[in-house]
Amino acid sequence: MSRSTFNSSPHAATSPPGRAPAQRHSRRRLRACHECDLLVKLPPLRPGEQASCPRCSHTLVSRHRRPAQRSMALALAALIALLLAVSFPFVSFSVGGFGNRIELTQTATTLIGFHQPVVAIAVILTIAVLPAVYLLGVIWLQLGLLQRRPLPASRAIARSLAHLNPWMMADVFIIGALVSLIKIAGMAQIELGIAFWAFCAFALLLLFTMQSIDADWMWFSLAGEPRAPQGARTGVTAAEQGLTGCPTCGLVNRLDADGHGQCGRCGEPLHTRLPHSLQRTWALLAAATILYIPANVYPIMTTTSLGHTAPSTIVGGVVELIQMGSWPVAAVIFVASVIVPVGKLVALAWLCLVVKRSNELNATSRTRLYRLTEFIGRWSMVDVFVVAILVALIRAGALMSITPGPAALAFGAVVVLTMLAAMTFDPRLIWDSPLPREASSVQGTP
Repeated sequence: MSRSTFNSSPHAATSPPGRAPAQRHSRRRLRACHECDLLVKLPPLRPGEQASCPRCSHTLVSRHRRPAQRSMALALAALIALLLAVSFPFVSFSVGGFGNRIELTQTATTLIGFHQPVVAIAVILTIAVLPAVYLLGVIWLQLGLLQRRPLPASRAIARSLAHLNPWMMADVFIIGALVSLIKIAGMAQIELGIAFWAFCAFALLLLFTMQSIDADWMWFSLAGEPRAPQGARTGVTAAEQGLTGCPTCGLVNRLDADGHGQCGRCGEPLHTRLPHSLQRTWALLAAATILYIPANVYPIMTTTSLGHTAPSTIVGGVVELIQMGSWPVAAVIFVASVIVPVGKLVALAWLCLVVKRSNELNATSRTRLYRLTEFIGRWSMVDVFVVAILVALIRAGALMSITPGPAALAFGAVVVLTMLAAMTFDPRLIWDSPLPREASSVQGTP
């Protein structure tokens, strides 16, 4: 029998787990946990409180005080900070009478000149374009909600916001900028521009904006909340009842006989489980593993100093930082570029292997491992951002210059592929009962 206890508190703590028969409740405010599929009923929540799944502790809802005003103010402030960051000099350096000053956008445009357009597009999208689109979407949505009259296309925009979250990496770029500056601080004089501090403020404000979004309240305000399907029972999984929770707006929907459907509130395609989840995850992991080899064998950048050219691999860069005495920076690069990608590949592969043998005793720890792999994947982009910044900044010809190497594209692809692998893995499979032997070959299909 599944656990059916449920609790909400300001600290998202759950009550001691207990067991009770599945219950029929009012068909309003039901939620299916996105990580274990348990169907629960949301209690009334006050500002500052959270509701968590009693089985896997996944946060279902976070309630905020004045959510529309708060998100609107933060989004406007973040957008202003971004405009300042792209309008003024970002950083400059000088050495031996030579120097260079760059703007934020040059970290991407310079890469195009070195025949790295894919890396350039990835950099500008993740640090400026996608965050700007996200902030404009938040402002558009909250403006309509403040007027109590949603503006056109609000539902489509609200759906898009959830899909944009993992791909905004302004905070990762700041870490990359700090690593870059530390690497060249001993060789040249560095001066931080207005845009650098504006971008730091932008990264913090963007993070606060993302955390301020109360998706449950937002969707309720945009489109209300239809009743859950007739006969829905809490305390058991949604899949057992032919139901599923929308991953975008949270509404519980009934699926057709084939396990497919469409959310009645936001229009998101729905499935009992993500189609071919394990097969897709394995394919993405295999591609990432193959690309990780050239990402480490080939140089990620080439440094020219006083006419001497020296290619540098990812591990070689870590060793160089250690020799310079920058142990903390070397540790950051080593963790982000070696430990995280390898750890994520191993963790996801292990989850795919053991998912058929999971039970409720070990499902909690395996779900926590999945959350960790999903969270840390984007931080591997630090090395790509370091290359982008140094290539744009260090351009003093034979005296001192840095050019990108072929490993930059390969490593960026590894980061993207591992992020996609985590997204395609369905954590609800961890909590499913083991399939019969004859059905195990198609595990992960709806």
